[in-house]
Amino acid sequence: MEEKVLSAHGLTLDEYKRIVQLIGREPNEVELGIFGALWSEHCSYKSSKPFLKVFPTDAPWVIQGPGENAGVVEIDDKYAVAFKIESHNHPSYIEPFHGAATGVGGIIRDILSMGARPVCAFDSLRFGDVRNDGKRKSIKDAKPIVQGVVKGIGFYGNCIGVPTVGGEVVFDEVYAGNPLVNAFCLGILEKDKMFRARATKVGQKMVMVGSSTGRDGIHGATMASAEFSEESESKRPNVQIGDPFFGKRLIECTLEVMQKGLIVGCQDFGAAGFAGSTSEFGSKSGMGVRVYLENVPLREEGMTPYEILLSESQERMLYAVDEENVDQVIKIAKSYGLEAAVIGETTDTKRMEVFYKGEKVADLPISAIVDDAPVYNRPRKEPEYLKETRAFDQNSLPEVDIKEAIRTVLFSPTIAKKEWVYRQYDHEVGINTVVKPGSDAAVLRVRWAVKPEINSEKAVAISSDGNGRWVYLDPYEGGKRVVVEAVRNVYISGAKPLAITDCLNWGNPENPEIMWQFEQATKGMADACRQLNTPVISGNVSLYNETVLPDRRINIYPTPTVVAVGVLDRPEDAIPSFYQEEGDIVVLIGELDRNPTVNGSEYLKEVHGVVSGSIPPVNIEIEKKMMEFIHKNRDRIKSAHDVSDGGLITAILESAFGEERTFGLDIQIKTDHRPDFELFDEMRSIVVISASEEDIPYLEAKARELALGFKVVGVVKDSSYLDLKIGDLHITDSMEELRKGWENRLKDLLG
Repeated sequence: MEEKVLSAHGLTLDEYKRIVQLIGREPNEVELGIFGALWSEHCSYKSSKPFLKVFPTDAPWVIQGPGENAGVVEIDDKYAVAFKIESHNHPSYIEPFHGAATGVGGIIRDILSMGARPVCAFDSLRFGDVRNDGKRKSIKDAKPIVQGVVKGIGFYGNCIGVPTVGGEVVFDEVYAGNPLVNAFCLGILEKDKMFRARATKVGQKMVMVGSSTGRDGIHGATMASAEFSEESESKRPNVQIGDPFFGKRLIECTLEVMQKGLIVGCQDFGAAGFAGSTSEFGSKSGMGVRVYLENVPLREEGMTPYEILLSESQERMLYAVDEENVDQVIKIAKSYGLEAAVIGETTDTKRMEVFYKGEKVADLPISAIVDDAPVYNRPRKEPEYLKETRAFDQNSLPEVDIKEAIRTVLFSPTIAKKEWVYRQYDHEVGINTVVKPGSDAAVLRVRWAVKPEINSEKAVAISSDGNGRWVYLDPYEGGKRVVVEAVRNVYISGAKPLAITDCLNWGNPENPEIMWQFEQATKGMADACRQLNTPVISGNVSLYNETVLPDRRINIYPTPTVVAVGVLDRPEDAIPSFYQEEGDIVVLIGELDRNPTVNGSEYLKEVHGVVSGSIPPVNIEIEKKMMEFIHKNRDRIKSAHDVSDGGLITAILESAFGEERTFGLDIQIKTDHRPDFELFDEMRSIVVISASEEDIPYLEAKARELALGFKVVGVVKDSSYLDLKIGDLHITDSMEELRKGWENRLKDLLG
């Protein structure tokens, strides 16, 4: 077999030889396409699978862990939530609007396939620094990518009626050639009515429902498993095109046939199209599948079996249906204006047999396609750059104008308010959003006033995090911190954290330094999950986020995006991120006795132009104490905002920028350390809370009982000024000007 042909399918010569050995002959073109898609990094996890085994996946509240389309956790005696995050990075660079839109559509269908009504979406985004547009060679400007991605997310979510309730956006030059578009969705279901992607007996029909099939998305899985180069524009036809109006009809149709008990299993058409969905159905069911491609509704003429089988056209689902229910399922689908057809059935052969107009075009053992993909134990080596970054000494930094430094950090694109982004999303459709975008966590009522009616007293909190710079500087400690940060944002909202889902965005796994990062980061994440009792119930790996230029290769920072989900007894228990009233006292709780460091901070990058330093271990015992303190005293805590990106001063200031008004602040911080280290440290486990003055003695006593740091640092004022005293330094600034710069930064850059 010519290497050029193998390369087009994302296969190596050794992998081809393995295929021949497994099936006992040379594969034909269709079969080669099946292997190319299903053995791709995107589908098989052949480089990452060994390291994912370290994650804890069980807890008493976990109903479904990894291995299905989404994970499921119970939230009360009747209801559960299904959730997952996935990447659509490569398509979003090539075609930002459609790449992002179909990423949202795909993750919504993953949740739907579990039997859950999708009720909210999140997005975690990474782009190049828009301030550098026009200065790059061989890499696109970031601004049109940002605009296209945000427009695509808003278009699909708004039209399909699933609110986008939160997320995060980071701007850094390492993502200029490889933006990250990670899409999350959460749905609600009755916990005893969960569906899985499997049939229950031989002879059940496989019914395809949804959109007709076209040529869009062919080789999408293999494209997502390769690095970018200057020729990436030629991959534009590999990007799928979505139709949210069809997607909405597919949601309602699928929920109806589920409610009526007309189907027994459900699988969405994702990566690898028919080849992926039918073979996975067979594998999970322990059966074979027989597929009839001539039955597939097509929207383009002259499509070959190869194209039909590997198309990744959107808005399609595969149902397992008992024969006596087929007519009724098709009738319901037609009533929603959807295409529907029997495209195959389950068999006892454990083979995937594909026919087209009477001719058998593929005949493969399903185990060879799904289970026997190669798993690589790739070489690993500690990166050379760590010698330099670990040697960094923050005491060598020159002292700066603190007032200007505060503005520089607060107005940086990553820290600045993301309203330009989320104002383009409908975050209130369904009227269940309790805490809106812009807070530490989004909070939703568990309620959906449609049939089947969902009406729980509970609420869910959702937060995402993924500081790739921390992981770059110390993969193990950075990996731990990413989990801790996401979980912290959930518990400071008043919720009990339940579980996480993750999307592991990495560079080229054939680089030993990249794989060392991956191994260390997954160990750190797993250790944090075990200690916090937040298992990993679903996730995704995106590798080859590398841009190949004529003179160099650029890998992204190792970026694990973590979304944590928690439960509140009542929506009213949610703690806001913003100060509530003048006269309230501003307090720091947590790890107050550790020396501050600006290693790996936004301050170090933005003010000094340096990305360096060791990342100190995160104190998870302190995190547990803060979780207990906030949960037990949430009725006296009026606001809570954690110290993270941008450091202590950013957390203190952002809490004053509420929706309704801007408060003034009188802040006094006693410290023996340099003011910039104290104000911009991101590494200590600290939460900024506010409370009424009369509640301070009680809260302080409760904190002392837990051996938890507690320090009053100021008061919320009815003024327009920041009055900051730190050490011997006294700074005053206009809160209105600070808010204006923070609020308008992205509008000025992107609007």
